[in-house]
Amino acid sequence: MPPEGLGQRVHARLLAEASAAALVDGDLGPTVARLARDESPLLDDATVARLIEDVTAQVRGLGPLDALLADPAVSEVMVNGTGDVWIERHGRLERTALDLRPTQVALLVERIVGPLGLRADRTSPLVDARLADGSRVNAVVPPLAVDGPCLTIRRFGTRLIELADVCPKGVAELLAWAIDGRLNVLVSGGTGAGKTTLLNTLARSIPTGERIVTVEDAAELRLGAAHVVRLEARPANAEGVGEVSVRALVRNALRMRPDRLVVGEVRGAEALDMLQAMNTGHEGSLSTCHANSPVDALRRREVMVSMGSTALPIDVVREHIAAAIDLVIQVARLADGRRQVVEVAEVGTPGDAPGALTVHTLAGLDGLIRVPRRGPRRLGAPRADPAWVVAG
Repeated sequence: MPPEGLGQRVHARLLAEASAAALVDGDLGPTVARLARDESPLLDDATVARLIEDVTAQVRGLGPLDALLADPAVSEVMVNGTGDVWIERHGRLERTALDLRPTQVALLVERIVGPLGLRADRTSPLVDARLADGSRVNAVVPPLAVDGPCLTIRRFGTRLIELADVCPKGVAELLAWAIDGRLNVLVSGGTGAGKTTLLNTLARSIPTGERIVTVEDAAELRLGAAHVVRLEARPANAEGVGEVSVRALVRNALRMRPDRLVVGEVRGAEALDMLQAMNTGHEGSLSTCHANSPVDALRRREVMVSMGSTALPIDVVREHIAAAIDLVIQVARLADGRRQVVEVAEVGTPGDAPGALTVHTLAGLDGLIRVPRRGPRRLGAPRADPAWVVAG
């Protein structure tokens, strides 16, 4: 290990001596090695190599967090205000050996948000950002973070997940049929339940050649389709201007000739625009929301629509929801860390229970798969196959 404080001294001298271009693109190895031996002439080659790696990571990456972010099994990195660093690996939380100082965490936050025109300070203590690889970052700094600055980085796995990995074979066939038949699908679940991962998987069942427009608060989706247009909302800058909301992007996406509209998460007034799109020729739309059950997901949609400026009677809102959304897929993280589809529910038609929203469970933990009553929205698509029904 390098002597205590050597890395900080070499880092400071490097910033003072090297040009901006060299810090961004140049080979820092020889310069770091020279500065290290200037500070401590008796360093062995292995220690110098480690120092080069650490200092380069501080200049260009996220320093001590780079090794954690390079591990494909790590899905979340959490730095607490007290300096302890935790990770989520294979769905389980683990504490690492890292213990960062508040100044280190503050520097990491600044390195992430600074190039994006954002800031994290006492006047703006909450910030959301995105790394170049698509990882989502949230930072909270004092005075809101009582014990010190907190940093949370949510990563997204590169391994492709198949429907068969998260649900039984018959359920996978049901969901693939729903996507091909252009049913409007809502994926619901708790934080970290795998909603975005499932949305990526479902989108791979979209027929080749269809134009997909995605709208997200922070770009996370990796659909891998041939014709995808990705839109990302923009928060206000440090001066409080320049914000572009998800709702504005949803409205604009409807003018971009989408065959499919995919909204990463619906959480506000854009819910009304999504419902109107689904009911006016944009079938096959996909979205997610936080909810504990399919019924709760529909109730949350009611609340979201009421957040808009248009005051609609609750019966009208429920009729819009029942006519627009076909399936709700509930996902959950199990005790062993696995993400699983725990329920597939069909939204009841307005005539089922006038003035109320109902769902009919098509598949759940009982192992029984029921044939949906709703047919496909795509003309010419096959109807649901009764062979999917299996004994519970």
